Amino acid sequence: MKIWVDADACPVVIKEILFRAAERTNTPTTLLANHYLKTPPSKVISFIQVSAGFDVADDEIVKRANKDDLVITADIPLAAEVIEKGCIALNPRGELYSASNIKQRLNMRDFMDTLRSSGIETGGVPPISQSDRQAFANNLDKWLAKRK
Repeated sequence: MKIWVDADACPVVIKEILFRAAERTNTPTTLLANHYLKTPPSKVISFIQVSAGFDVADDEIVKRANKDDLVITADIPLAAEVIEKGCIALNPRGELYSASNIKQRLNMRDFMDTLRSSGIETGGVPPISQSDRQAFANNLDKWLAKRK
């Protein structure tokens, strides 16, 4: 089992948690982005730079991820696609996406998108909090423990 990271918008603090966990547990972890990202020298951490374009990194993750792999993403449509393949999807804020909650998340995303496109100000996403980091680390550790 591997960890796949939709790294274009993944916060640095979350990447650092992932790097430490990958090294500690010897878990293959691959970051994908359409711009260069520096990763620590490691035998288990790798980086794939994809070409620029809409959803290119997402499409590559869907293509490469296998059942029971963990995908780190805040992109709800990507989460829905990998869940369909039998993967686990984890938001950088620590929320696990599942078959039981992903449709609701997609509907809410589409609703908010409709509001924004009609000119309604919906506000931005708040910064990652300490409790978000803790929730992420806890769910990552749970997945890693199941992997053993």
